[in-house]
Amino acid sequence: MDNLKGKNAIISGASKGIGKAIANRLAQHGVNLVLAARTKSKLDKTAKELQAEHAVKVIGVPCDVSRLSDLENLCTVAVETLGRVDILINNAGVSSQYPFEQQPLEDLERLAHTNYLGYVRLTRLIIPHMLKNKSGSIINLVSGSVLVEPVPRSFLVYSSLKVGLRAFSKGLFWEMRDHGIKVTAIMPGVTDTELTGKLSEITEEQKERLISTQSIEDAVMFALTVPQNVCPLELAVINQQTPWTKPVIPFTQKHPQ
Repeated sequence: MDNLKGKNAIISGASKGIGKAIANRLAQHGVNLVLAARTKSKLDKTAKELQAEHAVKVIGVPCDVSRLSDLENLCTVAVETLGRVDILINNAGVSSQYPFEQQPLEDLERLAHTNYLGYVRLTRLIIPHMLKNKSGSIINLVSGSVLVEPVPRSFLVYSSLKVGLRAFSKGLFWEMRDHGIKVTAIMPGVTDTELTGKLSEITEEQKERLISTQSIEDAVMFALTVPQNVCPLELAVINQQTPWTKPVIPFTQKHPQ
């Protein structure tokens, strides 16, 4: 995996959970990082830790991916500081789990702007840079729920947007394949992170079914290290023993931030 050393990556949602785990894994292999997240204190702490431990360049850029101006600033800082961007990992996301008739109306816009437009806009901003370099890798963290038809109960809005994101990723692959740019959608199952650890109603049996971030890190590394003429279009990393009729996360649940 020495081919990653010295490359530069942007990772959104990078101060905790899956994003932080991916950032740490890439830093281990010599990748310089621009990390984006909303909470500046957590972001600064993560950046300082990774830079000290792995001797790579790590920059934290406070960013709410639902705001176009924040995304524009993120890309400007990344290009001006690192010179080029080789890897974009779209990971930032929010969750809102309700039966549809109870879904708060204010959550609809929040989900759309973060979980779909945030990915699409950031990709649109960085694509011209990658086209100029005639190379690049874009990885979109989608959701294992897109593999279910119909989408799981109480995740109707969340999962429908992720279905759209999956379609966007596929279409982008076909547009970019002749320009040296790879596009991969990773569809993880419910993962053992700080967020799921805060869920008050999850049982020990359900918690045992959660996948580790390492499984997702491995998928990212696979996508980034296959030969140049290969592109893993989609990678599903799913909980082995999670029937969708009895989901890992109960239908009725408070929503930790």
